[in-house]
Amino acid sequence: MTGAPPSEKAALSRELADFLIEFSIALHKHAMYPEGHPSLAPAAAATTRRAEHLFEERTTLALGVARQQLVIEGVATDPKNPLLSELAGRLHRHHLGAVTFHRGLRVSEVVDVLKTLAIDAERTGEPLGLGAPEQLRAWDHVRLHPVTYERLELLEEDGAAPSAEDKGARERGLRGAQLWLGLARAALAADASRGDDAPPAEPTVIAKAIDENQKNAAYDQVIVGYLLQIADELKHAGGAEAASLRRRTSKLVGALQPATLRRLIEMGGDSAQRTKFAIDATHGLAVDAVLEIVHAMADASHKTVSDPLVRMLSKLAQHAEQGAVEARPQADEALREQVRDLLQGWTLQDPNADAYGRALHEMVATAPAPSGGAARREEKQAAEPLRIVQTALEAGALGFGAWRAVERLIADRHVAELVDLLAVTPLVGDARAPLRADIAPLWTRLTLPDIVRDLAAAEPPDFVTLDRVLPRLHVDGFEPLLDVLGDSESRTTRRGLLDRLTRAPRELGPIIARRLGRDIPWYVTRNLLLVLEGLPALPDEFSPAAFIGHQDARVRREALRVSLKIPAERERALISALRDDDPRTVRLALSAALDDCPQTVLPLITHVALDRTVSSELRVLAIKVLGRVRNTAALSALLQIADGGTNWLGRPRLAARSLELLAALLALAAGWRSDVKASALLALATASGDPEIRTAASPTPRSTAAVKR
Repeated sequence: MTGAPPSEKAALSRELADFLIEFSIALHKHAMYPEGHPSLAPAAAATTRRAEHLFEERTTLALGVARQQLVIEGVATDPKNPLLSELAGRLHRHHLGAVTFHRGLRVSEVVDVLKTLAIDAERTGEPLGLGAPEQLRAWDHVRLHPVTYERLELLEEDGAAPSAEDKGARERGLRGAQLWLGLARAALAADASRGDDAPPAEPTVIAKAIDENQKNAAYDQVIVGYLLQIADELKHAGGAEAASLRRRTSKLVGALQPATLRRLIEMGGDSAQRTKFAIDATHGLAVDAVLEIVHAMADASHKTVSDPLVRMLSKLAQHAEQGAVEARPQADEALREQVRDLLQGWTLQDPNADAYGRALHEMVATAPAPSGGAARREEKQAAEPLRIVQTALEAGALGFGAWRAVERLIADRHVAELVDLLAVTPLVGDARAPLRADIAPLWTRLTLPDIVRDLAAAEPPDFVTLDRVLPRLHVDGFEPLLDVLGDSESRTTRRGLLDRLTRAPRELGPIIARRLGRDIPWYVTRNLLLVLEGLPALPDEFSPAAFIGHQDARVRREALRVSLKIPAERERALISALRDDDPRTVRLALSAALDDCPQTVLPLITHVALDRTVSSELRVLAIKVLGRVRNTAALSALLQIADGGTNWLGRPRLAARSLELLAALLALAAGWRSDVKASALLALATASGDPEIRTAASPTPRSTAAVKR
């Protein structure tokens, strides 16, 4: 394989670039012009035609979304392209991680999708990715896939504002986190059983999902696009966040099946882009992941890495990972330099004869252990108890010797091997399947709290084994997870435990309620409330009222979410939240009031709607609530917002154009058109020269839909 210069960049095909530009222009027009404008229908039709042309050679077209880039056919778009950067930014603000188009796309669907995406998420405060899941699946041939970036707040335990010197590093860390979550969402997008919740961030789970999607080219293209961006990010990024992203990505590459990694390499554009990706990986990934990519590059290019070179690279990797402290940096850099030279000038076929090559491969495959005798003894000791248990399971009789072997494996922290053994035993792989009488006691032993605690408290936690044990846990088995959640200093560990505690039974509620009565740090309180809110039902007689006034706003927000599920607490919680000085708490309360607004809460919502010191986003949301309340006080507030007094001739006029005015007109048009004062203001709006003001005042389905949103 003749390597391409690393500076050479892969580019989108002309057809794909034309489609993206057409799509971006059409979306921009729908955001700029009112419904019915003569420019809109041709723009949607042109986008559909471009898509139809692409569907002649494919059945699905998938776009991955980053902050300033799109990923299509394994290629990331140029972030400096203003049209495509704006398109990516608009989709990103809607918290969308991917958009998928399918063959059979209709113009009417494109029109509706463009209308939906044209709504500015920052103005409305209602990103599509955080809305109802059914809205993202409203079309037969288009799917919007959400990425819930708001869950990133769980990774930020320190509420202090970053200093100016840390701001750049924090932004780079946030981009890395967003790329990883985007990769996780894209990888798990085909798993319908997960719904639209935030994806798990564990590399092994993501790798398994990628391995299982064998025949979806569009899926592979989005995955490759994210890997390209992550490799480029790691090439330039530094700090703790970059180190975390590097570990995750390296673990993902190592967990992928060789055939899967080869498939992704082959999807990664032309040879220039493949080489760039591999070279970028040598700068950022762990050495074992670099070697995996080298082998995949060789397979994809139908080349062979010679065994002497494999031996040299393997020894360098061993010294880089396990050698003397002073030698590790030199071995690490030497390995990466050799790999870069190999990728840039790789032309040799395999120089080894078959027999000689096999012999060398066997020599290299068995790397020398740091202390050979001890390692062999440890391996033998671990294998013998496992064989004893396996034999006992096959014989259907767990005697004294087998149980002694089980306890030995547990003491030596070989629980994962035991679980693997049970997983392949007939009628045990499925948590819902009936258990053999002789196996049930073994599962009982492996789900006791001490085992669960060891799995969760390890650094890093053994989440893979824990996930296989989790479906069989009794309620007392979840308590160790709560203990580690409160004690762990690792944000990654806490986030992983939070994801798993959402699968806990409702019987865990009283246990959490008792823990909330203790003197615990704010973030433990917040996390426990988060778990409690996700349970199937809240414990009887539990009241989160004590936390509504907590000094930390993050605790207050979680307490509010719990309170909204308790009818007797709801009204009091809304009143407290609307008086809160935290805008996110107020927004949460206003969103809840959209569904049901008690009369006692109405004065506070009116105050928010009329208070000019409050952000425009909150005022618009409060006005929407007033629009749903058939109350004279609500009408009075809406009239006050829309009424601009009189001009110098004494003629009535509307208030100055603003988002608040448009929201008030929408509300008046939807519910108060028969009122004399409201009718007069709507007449002024209908005669306005501003098309958005006219649209807001007209009794069209679009106006009604806007009010509902």
